[in-house]
Order: sequence, then C-alpha cells, then structure tokens
Amino acid sequence: MQSIISVFLSIIMFFAPAANIPKAEIDDSGWNTRYENVFVHGLSGWGRYDFVYNIMPYWGVFGGDLMKYLTARGMKCHAASVAPSDSTWDRACELYAQLTGTRTDYGKEHSERCGHARYGKDYTGRPLVEKWDSENKINLFGHSFGGATVRFLARLMADGSPGERAATQDDSLSELFTGGKADYIYSITTLASPHNGTTAYAVGRNVRNNGGTAGEVIETEIMFFASRENSDGRIFEDSATYDMDIDGAAQINEKTGTVPGIYYFSYACSMSSKDENGRWQADTDGMEPLFVNSAKLICAYEGTSPGGVVLDETWQENDGLVNTISAKAPFGDPQTQFDKNSVEPGVWNIMPVYRGDHMSLQGGLLKNNNVRLFYIDHISMINSI
Repeated sequence: MQSIISVFLSIIMFFAPAANIPKAEIDDSGWNTRYENVFVHGLSGWGRYDFVYNIMPYWGVFGGDLMKYLTARGMKCHAASVAPSDSTWDRACELYAQLTGTRTDYGKEHSERCGHARYGKDYTGRPLVEKWDSENKINLFGHSFGGATVRFLARLMADGSPGERAATQDDSLSELFTGGKADYIYSITTLASPHNGTTAYAVGRNVRNNGGTAGEVIETEIMFFASRENSDGRIFEDSATYDMDIDGAAQINEKTGTVPGIYYFSYACSMSSKDENGRWQADTDGMEPLFVNSAKLICAYEGTSPGGVVLDETWQENDGLVNTISAKAPFGDPQTQFDKNSVEPGVWNIMPVYRGDHMSLQGGLLKNNNVRLFYIDHISMINSI
C-alpha cells in the first residue's frame, strides 16, 4: 500500500503548481513552554525514517516540508514513521521506539496472541527527539489514524499493560508497558481523526455487495482503507482496518480515555453542506479528486454497525473519508468547545470545524493548502497555556 502511494506521489509531484507561502513573524513573548512537537501520519502515510519523505514530505506535501518550516521558527517538529496499515497497538509501540531510540517491542503477550514477531525495527542511536522525560515533554499531533496512535501511546505511557507485565516474567519487559510516564506528554492534537470510526468502510461494502462495477468501487477505499494482506499470519483484529471501522474504534475508545494531566485538542474537517431540503451534500469543488466518490456516498449513508451503533444523518457530514462527528472527540470522553480562556487537561477541546477535505490539514495534494500559519497559531496557543 505504501509503495503504491509512493509511486503515485513521485509522479504527480512533477505536475503540481509551486506554493506561494508567506513568511510568518512569530510572537513568542507569551509562551510558557517550548516543548518539541511530534507529528504522526495516518493510514498509508510516511515519515522521516521513510525514503519517500525526502521526495514528498507527508506534512506540507507540495508546499514544502512543514517540519523544517516550523523548526526554523523556533518550534522543533519531527515526523514519525509508523506502519502504514498496522493496528493502533503496533503503531504506538513503533512510535515509542522512535521517541526513545530503542528497538520496537510489540510485547510478548500481544505478539503471541496476534500471530506476529515480537520485535520490529531498531531505532537505537537515532531517536526522534534528543531527550524525552517528565521535564522534557512533547506535544503529539496525529492526522487521521495517527490520532488513535497518539491516544493509545498516551494510555500506555500512563498505565502500561497489565497483560504484558503478567506474560513477561524476565527482564525483557519494555519500559512502555510499565506505565507511570503520563507526564512525558504535554498535549495531544488530533487532525481529521476517526475517533469513533468511519462509515467509509460501510459504503465500500455496500458498493461491492450490491454488484457495483470496478469503477464504482471507491478509489479512496482501495488506496487508504484496504485491509493489509496478512502474509505474516497475524489476526485481522490486529490491523488498522479493524481499528478504524465503527465497532473496532469503539473498542479502542474503551481502552484509552483521556489522561488527566494531558491537554487534548481535536480538529474535524468538513467538505459537506446541507441543501434546501436539509440533506447533506458533498462540496466537491475544491476537494481532492481522490475523495469525491466517497464523500458523496458517506453523505447518503444510513445504517447500523454490526455492533449496534446507529449511523444516522448526524454521521453524513464528512471530509471525504472521515465523518465530521467522529473526528470531534471520542464518544464518552469528557469534552467541551474550545475556549482559549478555559483550557483544562484531561478534557477534549473541540476546535472549530476546519473547512477542508481529509488531506487539507496535511497540506493537500493536487489541491495545495497552506497550513503553515494554522500550525504556527495552534502551537503558539499550546505553548501559551
């Protein structure tokens, strides 16, 4: 999946218009913190440990590397590289290894139950950040499925894993599973993240089950939501596809919740509006062509998940891939509309809905979107808390 997108991006980069990005003057006089920022990509994405990032940065795309831009302005930023289509658990373990500069350990209990190797890539000697502890905290940003990744990492940092502690009777237990490190993370910001799953899977199944032609099977599901081929023998429940479907996301939410000392912010996106009859319609002008079919189908979809979640008209507003309601905050977590004068840890601060499609906060693709000032403003706000 990653190789498909890598080739796709390598081709279209030669045809995209150059971005005209204004420079920004940053007023840091009101900052109280200057923690480093770690950005985690979504499904089928890539980061600094992947070769394709040098050709096409996931963060900024044709507008240029967002990490370099922000770092040059006093906001140290790093792009993590987690598995394109693996589970929330596996991606969180990989993120921890990159942050600490250690070998990836998926855990004895998890790897044996899910049917894959316990150890993964080794990042010894090449950590994402120079120092990471309770004094040198980080701000985490997660785009799309990266939102679940950073939320899950925060929970493991706080509580560890009782299952891994029970199964690992020797000194090989990863420090990630011991818990007690919630104060290593200052804030979490999610960007167009399907906290409660996405109905993109359901509409894709409908197309296939109702005899749709190959052309009618939405491109976005093929490129972004296709199941991993379990060539390594792992169980389906240990995949991004499982975790991002409605019922799988509900299970993730039961395991995470907010951590009391961490600040939480969420941005949902929308490229939908209601017509004169009050029905949601996809706003395809200005939308990435990749998302047009799925946006229309999500706007028209109603149903019930196998687990009993009612997917009514409140789920129809979307950004082309993710339902807007799902990206606002995990159902059941404490949440409030953002008020800059009243920001409390342990509560989701729901930011104003961003007008854009699913890739807009990443920087766009064929539809270039200047998000540099957006991130300057948001990180400045976090630093000012």
